[in-house]
Amino acid sequence: MAGREHLKNKKRIVIKIGSSSLTHQETGKINLSKMEKLVRILTDLRNQGKDVILVSSGAIAVGKETLGISNRPTEKSVKQACAAVGQTRLMMVYQKLFAEYNQVPAQILMTKYTMINDISRENAQNTFHELFEMGVIPIVNENDTVTTDEIEFGDNDTLSAIVTALVNADLLILLSDIDGLYTDDPRQNAEAVFIDSVEHIDEKFEGMAKDSSTLVGTGGMATKISAAKIATASGADMVIANGEEVDIINSIMAGEKKGTFFLENKNENFKLLDYISTRQYPNKV
Repeated sequence: MAGREHLKNKKRIVIKIGSSSLTHQETGKINLSKMEKLVRILTDLRNQGKDVILVSSGAIAVGKETLGISNRPTEKSVKQACAAVGQTRLMMVYQKLFAEYNQVPAQILMTKYTMINDISRENAQNTFHELFEMGVIPIVNENDTVTTDEIEFGDNDTLSAIVTALVNADLLILLSDIDGLYTDDPRQNAEAVFIDSVEHIDEKFEGMAKDSSTLVGTGGMATKISAAKIATASGADMVIANGEEVDIINSIMAGEKKGTFFLENKNENFKLLDYISTRQYPNKV
């Protein structure tokens, strides 16, 4: 299998960071130190001439903390209220941090319908490309506030892979609360073996994926395997790594063995719509 040395030459990178990586575990409040470091790293990648997209979770987590809600909400209306409050606060923090490095960010809120509708999908694609030309770093999240199905269906692992395919990115980095793919959940099975690299995603690897057990995030390893199938089929390499230290992005870009590396396996017949569920839009094929 090919090594990772070529990762340093990637030109268009999508980086997804989860809620648990953006907040303090003890309090649920925003981890400003980590966000500042993340912004600095992303800006530096942009300064190298690379196109960068950040898919950022955290709106609901930040919103519930702001509203004084201790437990993760389960009702749609409460989740959407938390997202409405949290998304504005999250973007305000990103805006201030990027301004320190003279970097302009943009907010893009997407829904599954954005991808299913031909006109909306093309408009989104054109917007991304215009932002790249302008040197802007898009910050993407699901538009949880106005949709009735996105919170149930949506997860930012899958969203980041869809964005990767949409903009023809050549690398997707998923930052999570685990080091990568294991043969079993290492938090529950001490004999679980870490998997350094994956050349082809087959039923064996899909069977290793477990649902999320975190209190903050929504996407477990199953969603990351699903994301890997989309990203690699579209022609992008993908890395799942631990986002505890965001400096790991630089290590990944330098070709170091960090996280689990999924080699691109471009499918010449790849069609993005084939990888997007339409079960909640039966009239949209």
